[in-house]
This record gives sequence, structure tokens and C-alpha cells, in this order.
Amino acid sequence: MLYVNIEKKLDRYTLKAAFECDHNTLALFGASGAGKSMTLKCIAGIEKPDKGVIQLNGKTLFDSEKKINLPPQKRHVGYLFQDYALFPNMTVSGNITAGLRKLPKAERETKLRELINRFHLDGLEDRKPDTLSGGEKQRVALARIFASSPEVLLLDEPFSSLDTMLKLQLIPYIRGIIADFGGETILVSHDIDEVRQLCHALIPIADGVTADAQDTEEYYITLKEQFENLK
Repeated sequence: MLYVNIEKKLDRYTLKAAFECDHNTLALFGASGAGKSMTLKCIAGIEKPDKGVIQLNGKTLFDSEKKINLPPQKRHVGYLFQDYALFPNMTVSGNITAGLRKLPKAERETKLRELINRFHLDGLEDRKPDTLSGGEKQRVALARIFASSPEVLLLDEPFSSLDTMLKLQLIPYIRGIIADFGGETILVSHDIDEVRQLCHALIPIADGVTADAQDTEEYYITLKEQFENLK
């Protein structure tokens, strides 16, 4: 289970994120600038909250009172960045191998081949990121994430850089990845259609403040009714 209860003062507001995710897929849903990505960065250890607690499967990742703040590499968090953050000078194989550093050298090649097959990257092993399509880059980034055996998966606007047709093709693929993972997954999105296809529950966030978790379809119906009333 992922437990988050943090505050962080930002320029426009104070981020106040409080929620739990227990072996399911949860969306942080809100407009651009609402604090969604900052919340993920705090969970991953890229940003430090001013106060609060973050726990993952009983392990404390951050606790301001106890002065605990684990570095990102010790959090077992898989973060898919909006731009995928691939190493531009490394090949596909090199990028994935970067996530296998903790494995004994003898095991890396076997695990690398397993990940290349799993994420349908055969034939791309020696390619650099600037020669890949958006969908291929995303698969490489996911393979690198899973190389490190994460306990929670954070997806930060995973379709924002893709055109509509490619997004429609990749949503079922990402749904399968999430289902196979089976752990806690947090999706950040401002697109309710994406959320409906990937998450049963969502947490609205506005001006940095999270609301209570809601059923995705019930929330969608409410949004639709509000929109109809504006006509």
C-alpha cells in the first residue's frame, strides 16, 4: 500500500496531497498546474516535501518529523516521465541495462533479453532514442523502469507527447502493463477519457489540494451533467 500525506509550499499555492493506494490503479486528475506531477516527484524522491509522511508497503520513504528522506534509488519507485527521460547517448539496450545495475553481471544479459521481448523491442537494441518513434520511446522507458523491479508505478501524463492515433493504440497496451504489474499504480492525467479507460478510481486535485477518492464513472457522470447544465 502507498500512503501519502504531505505538504509543500509552491509559488502559487501550498501542495496538500493526502491519499492511499492499495494494490489498485488510481488517477490524480486535474487541470495543468494543479500539482499532479509535483505529487509524483515527491513520492519518487525527486522533490522534498516541507512536511508529512510517505510510506510504501510498510516502509517509510519520507517522514519530516523523523527526518527520513530516502534517495530515489532506494525507494523502489518506477517513474515514467512525460518526456520518458531516456539517455540520449545510449542505445535501447544501454538504457534498459541502466536499470539492471544491481544485478550480478552474469544475470544482466538474460534479464535484458527478457525485457526486450516483453516490451516488443526486438530489432531496436542498437538504436538511439532520437531514431525511435514516440511509442517505441515509451516502451524503452517502461522496460528500464521494470528492470529495477519497482513496487509502485507512477505514470506522469504518459500520452501527452503522442498523437491521437498512437494514443488510441497504446492505451490498451498500457492497460495490459498495469494489469501484469499488479501493484500500486498512480496515473497523472487531465484527460477524463484516459482515466476512464485505465483507472476505476480517481482523486481530483485543484490548486494543490487533493479531494477524496471517487469512482471514475460516477465522477464522469457528474462532470457530464455539469457540462450539460452550462448549455
